[in-house]
Amino acid sequence: MALSSLSLNTLRAFDAAARHLNFTRAADELCVTQAAVSHQVKALEDHIGRALFRRTARGLVLTDEGVALAPTVADSFARIERQLDACKAGGPMEVLTVGVVGTFAVGFMLERLSRFRAEHPRIELRLLTHNNKVDLSAESLDYAVQFGDGAWRSVQADHVMAAPLSPLCAPGLLEQLQHPDDLRNQRLLRSYRSQDWQAWLQAAGAKGVTPRGPLFDASAIMVQAAMFGEGVALAPPCMFVRELQQGRLAQPFDLAVDVGGYWLTRLLSKEPTPAMLAFRAWLLAAV
Repeated sequence: MALSSLSLNTLRAFDAAARHLNFTRAADELCVTQAAVSHQVKALEDHIGRALFRRTARGLVLTDEGVALAPTVADSFARIERQLDACKAGGPMEVLTVGVVGTFAVGFMLERLSRFRAEHPRIELRLLTHNNKVDLSAESLDYAVQFGDGAWRSVQADHVMAAPLSPLCAPGLLEQLQHPDDLRNQRLLRSYRSQDWQAWLQAAGAKGVTPRGPLFDASAIMVQAAMFGEGVALAPPCMFVRELQQGRLAQPFDLAVDVGGYWLTRLLSKEPTPAMLAFRAWLLAAV
């Protein structure tokens, strides 16, 4: 029996029986007789040459073959249902996968996603956060939002926004930070971008201050640590406006240094899809 000779009813009967582990309840769901479900399952077992269920004293159980087949059949029916719903709604959904550096995701994107969804209901946006080390090709990303100078090879980079860095700390530390030189008495929380603190300290004219403190691979977590009093973080205040306004975080000095910004990147070899173009236009307009 070729695959084309299997009916959807046969697969539907197996799907229902696998979920209920009971032919009678499967028959009730499908509005057919128990004998009809049993017949369809037998036809599928004959097709693959393997039993899909075993009868035990406690009822039906799936065999190893049944366990392997059940999720594939269930997923296939779910995909068909989603596609039918999409057609009813006016067309298929277009999936867009975007990698976003965590600080930008939390500090800017999340509160605006509802607007994107409202403007583009036919785009299914999938966000994957990263710590600014991202491989567009290996991770099959349509776009990535990254922090840096935009000079990455083999990518098209659109400048999204400037993000100058400044020290951030818990409000309780403010009295101890009257001058940049006072940072010598504090733990300076660091990201993997070791040059950033040196750039700020040099611009501030701070003397005798050596960045020493815990190392973080995500600026958002680093700033959370600063809010808990673990030290002073160096991060873009524009990504933590809410925390600053609520008094959960403080910026002891006005000075900020520009060592990079946020960029929307895509592989030069990847032709932009309509969903990609829509997302790019929305993001650039949002800032």
